[in-house]
Amino acid sequence: MKLAVFIVLSLFTSSIFSASPTKSDVEDLLRFIDKFSKPAAEQKVSPRTPLPKYQSAAVIKQDNNVLRLDYEGFTVWLDCEKRGAVKFQYTAQRDNGKFKRKKSFYIDPKVPRECQQFKTSSYKSPSQRYDRGHQVPANHLDYSKVAIKQTNYITNILPQAANMNRGAWLMTEEITECYRDIDELLIIGGVIWGDNPDDDYFLKSHGVKTPDAFWKVIIRGVGSNQRAIAWIVPNSQEAKRKVLDSYQVSVSEIERVTGEAIPVADYVKYDKGNPWVLPRGCDKG
Repeated sequence: MKLAVFIVLSLFTSSIFSASPTKSDVEDLLRFIDKFSKPAAEQKVSPRTPLPKYQSAAVIKQDNNVLRLDYEGFTVWLDCEKRGAVKFQYTAQRDNGKFKRKKSFYIDPKVPRECQQFKTSSYKSPSQRYDRGHQVPANHLDYSKVAIKQTNYITNILPQAANMNRGAWLMTEEITECYRDIDELLIIGGVIWGDNPDDDYFLKSHGVKTPDAFWKVIIRGVGSNQRAIAWIVPNSQEAKRKVLDSYQVSVSEIERVTGEAIPVADYVKYDKGNPWVLPRGCDKG
């Protein structure tokens, strides 16, 4: 089974580089996730809740051993059994912040230690390079010294393949960075943990598995002007920025795979739409 997972993912990513992305590429990705992930009904799905914009950090226990962590400007849902996030949510408004991202990573002092990773040090694997990947990026909360530090809590960090974290995943963050200067955005995302033990390099060192994929939805506008874009990005070294468009899916496909309910109108939910291009002259800093 381990070999099969590796072969399927290799074939999928190889097809992306050999031809232009097609609908079948996305369908292959969804089939891969469906095959090696738990069905949506079996996953621990956090309830949809309004995002508290500027609360102090608070810990709220929910069903299925999941904690909702309300930080300043963003929320993370943390699965204590997995010692990692299952979902995140925040709003992004016009960029007027100047605080710099912290270099250090931290244990959250208000969250039980048994719910967090063993330590905050770098992920070191025997064969591939992994980053301490942010679910909610620090740069989108640079208006607040408190919030930007909280994004470096280990509760907001998971092992991400370096090429993916600095490639396709970073590209989703840059799209957010550019479009938040045009309109207020609601960003909802999360983790597809899957069932592939081949890359679980950090169970002994950090107590956390390596997710198979990550998903994200960006929503802008209301009513007839509402728009959304969604991706499922495999946690793979092949997930570079130039192939992000091949990971774009409809919001309804996100709901089918994850079991989450995304707050968008039906006409937005079922229409994948076109990729969002980076506006010329956008300040991504």
